[in-house]
This record gives sequence, structure tokens and C-alpha cells, in this order.
Amino acid sequence: MTSARSITHSAPSAIRIETVVSSLLTVQTSGAGFVDLTREVGKFLSEIGAREGALTLFIRHTSASLTIQENADPSVLVDLMTTLDRLAPQDFNWTHDTEGPDDMPAHVRTMLTETSLHIPVLSGKLALGTWQGIYLIEHRARPHRREVVLQFVGAT
Repeated sequence: MTSARSITHSAPSAIRIETVVSSLLTVQTSGAGFVDLTREVGKFLSEIGAREGALTLFIRHTSASLTIQENADPSVLVDLMTTLDRLAPQDFNWTHDTEGPDDMPAHVRTMLTETSLHIPVLSGKLALGTWQGIYLIEHRARPHRREVVLQFVGAT
């Protein structure tokens, strides 16, 4: 086992929670793949005047999901889709295929990823890393209308 050479942390800060603000983000997907939500989520924080707090995103579906991933190199998203295709292939002998061959694999892919995200908000901005973006992952082959609930808790 290795140990860290140095660990530091900033001085703690505290806020009084003044507000809870919610909004519904509707996303029309074009089929399987990633949709970058980072800009729209940032716009929501700006519109409500968010300062310090936490943002929760929750997708209201069982065949689409959310993730935070690299937003610099698009090949990362290609490789991630390839991995999900291998982990939950359409040509497997699934029992549940009510809505087609991509139905059950979509449910498995959602189970492997996330239906909600929790992101700190500092000085009115998402506290994402340099190369991080927020993505909706559409797991179905055909286009769908997806709903993501945004909820900010904190100070405005």
C-alpha cells in the first residue's frame, strides 16, 4: 500500500440554507448516446442566482441515465458506449423484450450507471473538475423525450 505525500483541505465554510429551487429539464434525444447537459444545468444555476449549496439531478426513466464524465475527448464517450454494449448486449437471450430488443439492455445499462447525481455548487458554479461534464445517456435505439429534475438547495 502507498500513502499520500500530502493531504490538505481548505478552511470549512458554512451557509444558511435559504432556498430550495426545482426545475424540470426536458431533453429530446436522437437515439442511443450521450447528451451533454452541463451548459443547461449551469444556466439553471445562473437563472436562480445560486451562490453556495448543492444541486441534485434525477432522471425520471428506467432506460436512460446520468453520469459525470470527461468532456474534452469525444472518443471517451465512444469507448464508454462500446463498453455498455459489451456489458448489456442486445443479442443476449433476454426474457423481457416488451418494447423491442434494446429494452432490457437499456434497463441493465441504467442499473450500471446512475439515475441521480449530486454536485456541490461553489460561488454560483458547478464544482466540477476541469475535464468533467454532466451527461444524459440514452440507452434506447430510437429517440425519446427524457425528463431530468433539477433541484438546488442552498443560498441564493
